Amino acid sequence: MARVSTTRTKTSSLIKKRSAPSKHKSELILILGGARSGKSDFALKLSRTMKPRAFLATAEPLDQEMALRIRKHQRSRRGAWDTVEIPVKLSQWFNTKGKPYQSVVVDCLTLWLSNILGDKTIRKKFPSLLKDLLKSVRHVPGRVIVISNEIGFGIVPSDPVTRQFRDLAGRMNQQVAAAADEVYLVVSGLPLRLK
Repeated sequence: MARVSTTRTKTSSLIKKRSAPSKHKSELILILGGARSGKSDFALKLSRTMKPRAFLATAEPLDQEMALRIRKHQRSRRGAWDTVEIPVKLSQWFNTKGKPYQSVVVDCLTLWLSNILGDKTIRKKFPSLLKDLLKSVRHVPGRVIVISNEIGFGIVPSDPVTRQFRDLAGRMNQQVAAAADEVYLVVSGLPLRLK
């Protein structure tokens, strides 16, 4: 039990050490981690005092299990967020609707990449879509937190399509990390600041 409270204290002190961005300065934060590592919870904690705030969900309810996951995430935000479901067109949203927000959470870039690769009409445009996204997030005069899965820790996938996805996700994460003001890795609910 003492270990749990120590963990919460460390996470709380990490959040308290951060200062809110000025009203006119944009701030980009990347949060990486594995599945169910606590990435989304950490992102929500980093944004809890900043309003107005938006939550951009890239997941699509393509099956019953994913629909249940989406509903669970929606309940955890309890109406305190403007939630928008955007499977692909993140840049357009930031360019046209991002300015009023002090905090925006994008959950998650890995699903965004999957959605793009699943659409044959835009698949080849991924490099320019990522470049546009990194430019457009700076239209928010506050904090933009993007969440992405770190999928490169596992074994090399046996099929070429999965290897291509893993490689693209790794390159995407590197580009976002290079552009970000801060980068965190979350493992078992514990955030580690990398940048």
